[in-house]
Amino acid sequence: MGIAMAASLCGTAQAQEAGDASATVVTPLSFISTDDLNFGQIIPSNVAGEVRMTSDGNRTATNGIILVGGSQQPGGFAGQGSFFQIVEIFLGSEDIQITGPGAAMRVRDFSILSSATNNGVILNTNPRQFRILSGTGIFAFGIGATLEVGANQTPGTYSGTWDITLNYQ
Repeated sequence: MGIAMAASLCGTAQAQEAGDASATVVTPLSFISTDDLNFGQIIPSNVAGEVRMTSDGNRTATNGIILVGGSQQPGGFAGQGSFFQIVEIFLGSEDIQITGPGAAMRVRDFSILSSATNNGVILNTNPRQFRILSGTGIFAFGIGATLEVGANQTPGTYSGTWDITLNYQ
């Protein structure tokens, strides 16, 4: 429910701001990135550890790393094929380096939640096959991974890119 308010102001002050609008039209047999993989904000420990982001958005840490904030999210993708169509999915590399003000951090063990299991399936450079189970052929999936955090990792923002490929069969 909204609240309407009216106010009367004296004078002629006026402000104007531009807004943005955008749309992406997706063709069948394609897919798009909907969310970046984000491990969120962390406080490193004095020993090396890991932060694990699951494909459904759960985050855990080891060796004294403290998880803070709420900005974390798995990578997100969506696409459209046809019902019961086979799709191959694979990575360009099984691990990447994200860089920032300190030593690079390794990201590895990329995973996708499979409808065939309750566990994340590790993705690699070898194609894995899945079936589109949506009657419309529209699908979405999350990608999780593990981040290796160095002992006393230098504070700052770290980033990198990774490649994922879908082949519709």
